[in-house]
Amino acid sequence: MNASPRLVPPVWLANSIRPNRGPLPWPAMGRAALALSLPVVAGIAAGRPEYGALASMGALAGVIGDTAGAYRMRLLNIAVPQLFGAVGVTLGALVYGQGWAAVSVLASIALVSGMISSVGALASVSGLMLLLNAVVGAGLPMPDPWWTAPLLLTLGGLLILLLTLLGWPFRRHAPDRAAVAAAYRSVAELYAVVGTCDTTVYDARRHAVTQSVDSAYEVLLAHRAHDHGPRGPMVRLLAQLNALIPLLESAAAAHHHGRTSRHPEVAAAVNGLADSIASERRTPPALVLPEPQGPADRAVDRSLRHASTVIHSPGPTPHQDDDLLGNPAPLPLRVRRATRNMLTSTTSWRYGLRLALCIGLAQSLVSVSSAGRSYWVPLAVTFVLKPDFGSVFSRAVQRAVGTAVGLLAAALILAVVPSGWAYVPVLMGLGALIPAGNAMGFAFMTASVSPVVLLQSDIMTGQGFALMGPQLTDSLLGCAIVLVAGYLLWPESWSTRVGDRLARAIDDTGTYIAHAFSGISYAERVRWQRRLYQDLSSVRSEFQRALTEPAPSGSRAAAWWPLVIAVERIVGAIAAAQVRGEHGAQPPTPQAVTDIERQLRELAHIVRTSAVLDNADVEPTIEQDDILAPLRQELRVARKVVTPIDTT
Repeated sequence: MNASPRLVPPVWLANSIRPNRGPLPWPAMGRAALALSLPVVAGIAAGRPEYGALASMGALAGVIGDTAGAYRMRLLNIAVPQLFGAVGVTLGALVYGQGWAAVSVLASIALVSGMISSVGALASVSGLMLLLNAVVGAGLPMPDPWWTAPLLLTLGGLLILLLTLLGWPFRRHAPDRAAVAAAYRSVAELYAVVGTCDTTVYDARRHAVTQSVDSAYEVLLAHRAHDHGPRGPMVRLLAQLNALIPLLESAAAAHHHGRTSRHPEVAAAVNGLADSIASERRTPPALVLPEPQGPADRAVDRSLRHASTVIHSPGPTPHQDDDLLGNPAPLPLRVRRATRNMLTSTTSWRYGLRLALCIGLAQSLVSVSSAGRSYWVPLAVTFVLKPDFGSVFSRAVQRAVGTAVGLLAAALILAVVPSGWAYVPVLMGLGALIPAGNAMGFAFMTASVSPVVLLQSDIMTGQGFALMGPQLTDSLLGCAIVLVAGYLLWPESWSTRVGDRLARAIDDTGTYIAHAFSGISYAERVRWQRRLYQDLSSVRSEFQRALTEPAPSGSRAAAWWPLVIAVERIVGAIAAAQVRGEHGAQPPTPQAVTDIERQLRELAHIVRTSAVLDNADVEPTIEQDDILAPLRQELRVARKVVTPIDTT
């Protein structure tokens, strides 16, 4: 007799709720436990527990926003959203209980919040706090006078900021050093698999390197305008990170053409450089490297020795203060550019209108419906429709699952824990779970945040167990509003944008190769490569988002994966050709470069139009010593995998 089949969740649901693997953020967990409980202690001790609950809500916003490693970025990620949150709660409180006025104001705030969120990560968190606190202000009675609520929320945020910055005098540049050292270690892991037959492992390691190097540059980016002295610590770290770029470029050449550069001594040497950066060691370790046997090996050898010189130099090295990415534009100019791009972007307006529509519907149920819904409806809409948490559909499902799990935990707490001082240790324990849940994924973050918000609301309103039913039903209602008004009514939600972003990356690759062998400066080359890596990172992000969509969107997105890998290999092959040409190999002819550029343009056209070209001219004659032979091979693979994508 056949065994009964197991219940297996759909692929998109499994991808949505699968936890991210990684170490637990213990310091962040400790800060969250203190920041959420100390305001409640102060409020109960002063006889105003509702004041403590409001300050704890402000600290909760800071806990969610504290995600960056560098202290300067953490200061911005906590402080700036707090200012937006103070404005939001003030505006929300002004229309508390005002019916259609509350609907109009919150819908307008949602439009602004959505458009702001399209600017960048910091703007996204700030837009979230603007809308989130406006919803809270319009849904809960705030204490008088009017400035009390924004002040208390801001004080709670400043508490988490203070706890975060306690280590700044002792570890000011430790996160920056850790980011640069991590980039070196990722390159060491890449060299550990160069030349292997398992291309899947090499591709995964190369992708990890791209993310790690890009993350390190983002960390140092925050300091470039403030630390350009010849001996400044940020300048030194920037020089060390710049010295990694030739080593990363040489890895592609070593993978295709190297011999001695594939020996384990190379990966061990790169790990040694990472140790020197992390410990600020100035005494260089002995580099025991095999004798190079060709252009690729010579490139690796020279890159390693150059990086060791830069890392262990006691003073400034030649060109150490060169910033390969260029100085950032002045802040007023960047603000004007961001504002102009936001106001002229159709994507920004579409997202703002979607959010305004959903918030307007949710707040209508709260303010003017005879059913008398709670503020949990627009609150759920705010969290689910946040743009950079992933798929809207997936977030709605995760929000529902996470809320149900969180409320189950809250029910047990409310059933056995009396209100008052007993809430303090409970909030400490629950607060510590939030950073851990945030690192694991949206569903886990929702499950950890829901009971905290419920306890804070209970302290303010005293409704206790009566909050359980409304929060669950209204959160599910908010998810339903998002699925209908924020997902089904917008056709672009159903389709994947992997192809569009991939076509842009291919076009940028064609533009880059047109200049790559024409004597461009090294700084310009690095800037172009970082642009390509950012293009590929955007493709990967969109691909991961699309995989969490239900069929047919998720299955269609999966068909793009072979082409995504092929384009990443094309970029790697270009870097390998450049490195070999600079270390003794015969450079390509202008006609050969033009031919590669033409094929890349055609490939981008295929991806955009889903038209299959005639393959008769895909395979030109390749000489064995042709430096572009591996690149042509990757192009042939990319052209061939387009056909099955077009037929799905």
